[in-house]
Amino acid sequence: MHLKELKEKTPAELVEMAEELGVEGASTMRRQDIMFGILKEVAEDGEEIMGLGTIEVLPDGFGFLRSPEANYLAGPDDIYVSPNQVRKWGLRTGDTVEGEIRAPKDGERYFAITKLTKVNFDDPDVVRHRVNFDNLTPLYPDERLQLDTLDPTVKDKSARVIDLISPQGKGQRALIVAPPRTGKTVLLQNMAKAITDNHPEVFLLVLLVDERPEEVTD
Repeated sequence: MHLKELKEKTPAELVEMAEELGVEGASTMRRQDIMFGILKEVAEDGEEIMGLGTIEVLPDGFGFLRSPEANYLAGPDDIYVSPNQVRKWGLRTGDTVEGEIRAPKDGERYFAITKLTKVNFDDPDVVRHRVNFDNLTPLYPDERLQLDTLDPTVKDKSARVIDLISPQGKGQRALIVAPPRTGKTVLLQNMAKAITDNHPEVFLLVLLVDERPEEVTD
């Protein structure tokens, strides 16, 4: 089982699954607690569980895998990463880590990763010998991001206009300068959707600071 599969289920599906596995009081639990109960039952049955998350390395040397579903905030379904693994693989805050996890032992609160399989979607041995970001050589973008879409139902052509007057490339920095209430957020939404549709290989993160909840939902 992969932790990602649980996070894609609806609350009703999680409750049904938890009750089938014998998790008590599942209908009154929070979503994260239901997932925690399901994973614990599955782990106790001896089934292999895979976990994925973005690591936050704490000052004491150990780390936790945070999930995008929780906005990378601390939660009960975070996965513990020991200091030995952090040192062995050279893990840094922000790395995307995937691996086998085990259920909490007596006195423990979190699931723990037992074997790393991927770091930043690559082999851990490859990533371990990477160069520090500050020591990398800056280069101009050499691969274009196609923002125009071929979907005839899309009426908004702002992404097409950007392609024509200000083409964007992978690794490029850009700044939208415009007066308030002129559609900057909508333009960002269109760009994000275009990148997701046209470039499935891109891992997209959008940070919305001081935006209304309705804007975040859109």
